[in-house]
Amino acid sequence: MNHIEPRVLSEDWLPVAELSIESRREAAPIPGQFPKLKTLHQWWARRPIVASAATVLGGLLPAWSPNLAARIPDIPELRSEKAYRRWLLHLVGIWGDPVEAKRLSQEAKATGTKLKSNPYTYRPAFKNSLDEISVRALHRVLEETWGRLPVVADVTAGGGSIPWTALRLGLPTYANDLNSVATSVLIAGLEIPATHGTVLTPLLRKWGGVLVERASKRLESFFPKAPHEKVTNYLFAHAITCPRTGGLVPLTPDWWLRKGDKPVAARMVTEVGGAQLTTPRFEVVHGIDIDFDPNKGTIAGGRAVSPYDNLAIDGGYIKDEAKAGRMVSVLYAVVTKTTNGRSFRAPTDADLTALAAAQEEVEACMPRWHADGVVPAAEIPTTSNYDRGHRMYGISKWADFFSPRQLLTHAVFVEEFQRLVPEVRGALDPRVADHVLTELALMQAKALNYNARQTSWNVNRQSTRSVFEKHNFAFKWTFVEFPGPEELLPWCLSQLVDAYDEIARLLEETGRPGAYHEIARLVDETGRRDPSSRNIPRSVHITRGNAADLTTLPARSVDHLCMDPPYYANVMYSELSNFFYAWERLTLGLVRPDLFREESTDVDNEAVTNQARFGALGRRKKELADLDYEAKMEAIFAECRRVMSDNGVLTVMFTNKDARAWDALGSALITAGFVVQTSWPVATESESSSHQANKNAAESTIMLVCRKRESASTVKSFLDDLAADIRAAARNASTRFAEDGIDGVDLMLSTYGPALSVISSHWPVYSSTPDESGRERLLRPEEALDIARQEVVRLRRSRLVGKAAQVDDYTDFVLLAWDIFRAREFTFDTARLLALAVGGLRIDDLAKAKIVKIGNGTVALLEPKDRLRRGGDSAPSGVKPVAPKFDYVIDAVDTTLYIAAEDGMPAAKQFMDRLGLTGNAAFLTAVQGLVNAIPRTKIKGSWVIPQAGLLDTLATLYLPSIVCPAEEFGPVVSEQERLF
Repeated sequence: MNHIEPRVLSEDWLPVAELSIESRREAAPIPGQFPKLKTLHQWWARRPIVASAATVLGGLLPAWSPNLAARIPDIPELRSEKAYRRWLLHLVGIWGDPVEAKRLSQEAKATGTKLKSNPYTYRPAFKNSLDEISVRALHRVLEETWGRLPVVADVTAGGGSIPWTALRLGLPTYANDLNSVATSVLIAGLEIPATHGTVLTPLLRKWGGVLVERASKRLESFFPKAPHEKVTNYLFAHAITCPRTGGLVPLTPDWWLRKGDKPVAARMVTEVGGAQLTTPRFEVVHGIDIDFDPNKGTIAGGRAVSPYDNLAIDGGYIKDEAKAGRMVSVLYAVVTKTTNGRSFRAPTDADLTALAAAQEEVEACMPRWHADGVVPAAEIPTTSNYDRGHRMYGISKWADFFSPRQLLTHAVFVEEFQRLVPEVRGALDPRVADHVLTELALMQAKALNYNARQTSWNVNRQSTRSVFEKHNFAFKWTFVEFPGPEELLPWCLSQLVDAYDEIARLLEETGRPGAYHEIARLVDETGRRDPSSRNIPRSVHITRGNAADLTTLPARSVDHLCMDPPYYANVMYSELSNFFYAWERLTLGLVRPDLFREESTDVDNEAVTNQARFGALGRRKKELADLDYEAKMEAIFAECRRVMSDNGVLTVMFTNKDARAWDALGSALITAGFVVQTSWPVATESESSSHQANKNAAESTIMLVCRKRESASTVKSFLDDLAADIRAAARNASTRFAEDGIDGVDLMLSTYGPALSVISSHWPVYSSTPDESGRERLLRPEEALDIARQEVVRLRRSRLVGKAAQVDDYTDFVLLAWDIFRAREFTFDTARLLALAVGGLRIDDLAKAKIVKIGNGTVALLEPKDRLRRGGDSAPSGVKPVAPKFDYVIDAVDTTLYIAAEDGMPAAKQFMDRLGLTGNAAFLTAVQGLVNAIPRTKIKGSWVIPQAGLLDTLATLYLPSIVCPAEEFGPVVSEQERLF
C-alpha cells in the first residue's frame, strides 16, 4: 500500500449509510424533486449530487489527526474526529440524520402508522447551500493541505455532476468529454451559470418567449380545439393494412386510457350499420359503460390479430409493411384537461383534417427543409447496438422517429431558432448572446425526447413516457403526441428556464455572506452583470476531446481526478446521443460550430464495449470489443496519471455488476500505474429507476480511491501468496458495509474494490496457473475477484443457515441466489459465477436437476410446481410427492411447498411426518434459510412471492423452531441485473 501525503479523508472514511440514503432520496421520482442539472438535458448516467460532493471532498480533505486540529485551532470543526466527520456531512448538505429518518419511516410503514411530520427534518442535501463562513473555512483547510486551492478534474464528465459540485464549492474545475452533446450540456450547466448566474434568467425568458410565440403562431392551425378546451396529448397507434380484408389494423397491446377507480378505455369500431369500415373509428368509454375487455388489444409478442376477421397477422408481415413505408399512425384518443382534471375524448373530423393538413405541409416543405438544413437528412448509422428498436420497423433516418405533425413541430422550431440567432446577436453583448442561444437551443432536446414515435402513454401516472425512459430506441406500438403550440414549446421553455435558474441560484447561494438573500437582478439591455453582486470566485475550463489525450492539461496539474467513466457495455452513449446530435447540429451548431463539425458523435473513440464495431468478425466480436474497452481505459488512466500531481488522488466511480467489466477496469487501472487504496459502496440508484425495472432495485456505485504506484514491487508475488489477504479484505468489507445498510448483490459488489486493492499494492502479481506454454503469466483481476466472491458466499451461507449445519450444494445455490439477488431471475453469467463460487456447480447440471430454467441470457429459479417429476421420471432430483427420501434438501422443501399449495397445509404436514422432516436438522436449516432469504414482501395484503407465504404458514403451524422475520413492504423485483 502506498503512503503518500497528504493522506485524504476518503482513504480512511466516507459516510456510506448517510450517502446511500440521501442519494436514494435525491433520485426519488418525485415531480420537482430532481436536481435541475438532471433535467437540463437528457443524459444517461449522472451520479447523485450529494454522492459526487462527498467523493470530491473526500479526496481533497486531509484525514483527521490531532496535528490537523493543532495547525488550524480556530476552526471548531477540526477539534475532534467526530466533529470533523459531522462537518463533511454539513459540507455536502446533509443537515440532519438520514439514518434515523429512514428508520422512523420504515417503522411507520411496518406498523401502519401515519407520521405527523416528515421524518427528514431538512431539505434534500443538494438544495442546502453553504454560507461564506463555511466555504472560507473549507478553502483554508484545503490551502493548508495542498499549498493552494486544489484543482479538480473529471475527464469523462458526461452529465456533469462531479465537476458541478466542485465548481459550486469554488474549486478550480476542469471538465472534459469526448461527446459533443455532453460537452454542450457541460457548457450550459457549468460554464454559463458560473459566468452569469441568475441575471441571465430574464433574458432566457424574454428571448425564449419570442421563440415560442413565433413558432406557436405558425403551428396553431394544425392543432384545432373546441371552445374552452385544452388538449394536452394525442394518443396514436401504429397501424398496418390487414393482408386479407384490406382494413386498417391499429397495433395496440390494450385499449386502456386510465385505470383505477375512474377507468377509461378506447373502443375500436370496425362496423357501422352492418357495413364494414376500412378505417376504424373510436369511442371513449367510461366506468361501468366499459362492456368489453380493454386488456385485449390487437397485438402481443410481435403478432397481431385482425379485428375484421379475427385471424392472425404474422410478425414478419408487420415488419415488411413497416420497412416498405406502409406503416401509418391512427389517432385513437385525445387527452384534455378541464377544471375537473384530466379527461379523454374520441378524435373528431377536425382532428383528422388537421393531421392530413400537417402531412401535406411536411411533404411540400421537405425538399426545402433538407436543402436549408432544417430537418436532418442523415441515415441512422448501420453500425449499431440498438437496431431492434427501430430498423426492424422501417426507421432508418433520424427524421423517421417522428410522425408528420411531430416533424412539422420540430422543423418549425429549428427555422424560428435559426431566424432568432442574428436578432439576439444584434441585441446583446456577443458573449452573452451566444450563451443565451446555447441555453435556448437545449429546449429542442426536451421537445425531441417527449414528442416522438418512441414515446408512450403511462396509463398509471397519466403522463407521457419519454423516448429514453429506458436506455434504448425501443419501438412502441402506440405513441403520444405533445401539442406543439400551447403545450410542448411553452413547457420546454418553462423547463429550461426553471432548470437554468436553479442551477445558477445554487451556485450563487453557495459562499454568499450570511444566509442567502435574493440578489439584485440588475442587468442592462446588453445582458451585462451588475458589478455590485458578490460571489466567491469560480473557475471552470471545459473541453471536448479524447480523455486519453488531454492536450490542454499540463503534467502534474490536477490534485483530485474524480471521474465517472463509461460503464463497459451498459450504455452506448454516442449511439443514443446521435438522436439529439442530428438535430442540435442544425441549431446549437450555429452557436458552437466547433462542437458539431462532424456528421455524428465520435463512436470509434468512445471507451465502451461496442460489439457492433466488430460485427464483421463474427464470434470474436465480443472478445475484441472487451479488449478494445480495456485498451482505451488503460490509455485514459495513463493520461490521468500524467496530469495528476505526484501526491494527487484518483477516484473512480464505477457502477457495474459484470465481472468482465471489473476485470477490464481493474486491469486498466493497475497497468496504467495505480494502486487502489480503498473503496466505498454507495447506493446511488433510485429503487424505481425505470431502466432498472424488473431488475435488482438496489444498485451501488463503488468509489475506488487510488494513488500513483510509487514503484513496482521487487518481490515476485503469486495469487496463492495473496489469497488469504484477499479473503480477509473481502470479509472485512462485507462485515463493515453490511452495518452501513449495504446488502444483497451490492454487498457482494463491495468486496471487489478491496480485492483489487490487495493485488494492485503488490503488483506485479502472477497467476497460480501458467499460460498454455507453461510460462508464468500476469494475474487477471477476475481471478482475485473470484476469491472475494467465494468468501462472501461462505459468510452469507453462515448467516443464513449457521456454521454447523450441513446442506448440499444444490440447496446452497438456491439459498444464496435468493439471499444475494433478492429475485427469481438473473443473468446467465451471474448464475454461472455464483454456481462456481458455491461449489463448482455447472448451470447445465442445475437445469437438469430442475433447480433453474435457462432462458435467453438469463437463468430463473423454478417454482415448486415447475419442478414436479411426473410418472416414470427417475431423475434423482425434483419435486416428488411419493418419494421415500431425497438426496437434496431443497427437493424435500419444494415438495412440501408443492403439496401445501395443491392439497393444503394438513397434507403437507402428513408428508413431513411420513419422512420425519419436522425433526430433520438439514430440512429445518433449509427452511430457516429460505425464510430469511426470500423477500417477504406483501402488497395490499398479498404475498408477492407465493413461496414466502407458504413458508410463513408452514413454519407458523408446524415448525415452531423456525423464526420468521418481519414482513417487508413495497415493490419486489423479478429479474436480477448482471452481478459478477
